[in-house]
Amino acid sequence: MTTTNHEPAIAATGLRKSYGDKTVLDGIDIQVPAGTIFSLLGPNGAGKTTVVNILSTLISADGGQARIAGHDLAAEAQAVRSAIGVTGQFSAVDGLITGEENMLLMADLHHLSRAEGRRVTAALLERFDLVEAAKKPASTYSGGMKRRLDIAMTLVGSPRIIFLDEPTTGLDPRSRHTMWQIIRELVSGGTTVFLTTQYLDEADQLADRIAVLNGGKLVAEGSAEELKRLVPAATYGCGSPTRWRTSGRRPHCARPTATTRRSPCRSPATEASASCAPSSTGWTPPASRPTSCPCTPRTWTTCSSP
Repeated sequence: MTTTNHEPAIAATGLRKSYGDKTVLDGIDIQVPAGTIFSLLGPNGAGKTTVVNILSTLISADGGQARIAGHDLAAEAQAVRSAIGVTGQFSAVDGLITGEENMLLMADLHHLSRAEGRRVTAALLERFDLVEAAKKPASTYSGGMKRRLDIAMTLVGSPRIIFLDEPTTGLDPRSRHTMWQIIRELVSGGTTVFLTTQYLDEADQLADRIAVLNGGKLVAEGSAEELKRLVPAATYGCGSPTRWRTSGRRPHCARPTATTRRSPCRSPATEASASCAPSSTGWTPPASRPTSCPCTPRTWTTCSSP
């Protein structure tokens, strides 16, 4: 059985997972329509990778049910594996062989003929701008190049659903934006993307739906705009999105601390004279703004105490 136009690409109910006395997932429900980007947002240790491992058949759940690409996760695990691709949190690239050899190895694992494997490899290397580096050992690649190769390897089997577990962690800003463009292109071709991330701006930029996971529970879910309406309209530093943390009920602003407090001005020259100061209602800038500060008073508001 395969997905239909009306069946979600991913549907999970009541997923549970524990390790000893530690509850990692506490009965979460997930629905991902086909051809969309779904982002699971949360801090380290929230349970994001555990969700990916369960839905990609790498580990079994202690409770709950799931259907992936129209297949029952427990009863039709092999059919699920045939329909998905997984790019894990840590690169699966073999640094001892070339990028092209990594791709051909994946083609062999997918039982493609030699001619088909070379055709798919050449097309994906060109698509991900890796042709010039194809004959070089993967150990010489930059972080961004390795991540692109990692995703290209995932696409060798033409999966309908792709799990990307924190794909931009550790990348520089330019490589990160390149990765965002790759993810958008995947969805434009009809692929469903299940993305985990720690970054609110990444989920905001990419996802059609966002679920916030904390302590093994979904504490909020909706579109980016819907979630923004749940959170106090605050900015931290010249209008940039405030950092999020999660409570047991819903996400809210993270109050700056002594080590993270910064000036609302972008200019280093005004940093010292415009540092934030504590008040009874939260963290606010000093009463008099330096004349050289590019910010307007409206963008001076910082996160209030939850």
